[in-house]
Amino acid sequence: QVQLVESGGGLAQAGGSLRLSCVASKRSFSVNAMGWFRQSPGKEREVVAGASRSGGNTVYADSVKGRFTISRDNAKNTVYLQMNSLKFEDTALYYCAASSRNGVFTTGSRYDYWGQGTQVTVSS
Repeated sequence: QVQLVESGGGLAQAGGSLRLSCVASKRSFSVNAMGWFRQSPGKEREVVAGASRSGGNTVYADSVKGRFTISRDNAKNTVYLQMNSLKFEDTALYYCAASSRNGVFTTGSRYDYWGQGTQVTVSS
């Protein structure tokens, strides 16, 4: 079983930046694709970004392209989400997800493991 622990959430002003981190408890060979999702109250969970095992292939939601960057350090079993130019509508609970499959995935069903989430609140 892979455990994922997110950190780095908090309160930021619009236009500001935050960096989320997610550490996987298992050695990296158990984890291939990784991604970030978010959910706001009253809304469905949506993909934010995904990355292949190497990090060389990535995908982003249109709403965050050019502002967010997903990266990973497999030696540290960690995936990051750098969030710049934050907007009020980025406010959400952000979840890290990991898959035993390799690829770049935008649907939650392709992921096997989920973190508990870290709250990001952007003040306007």
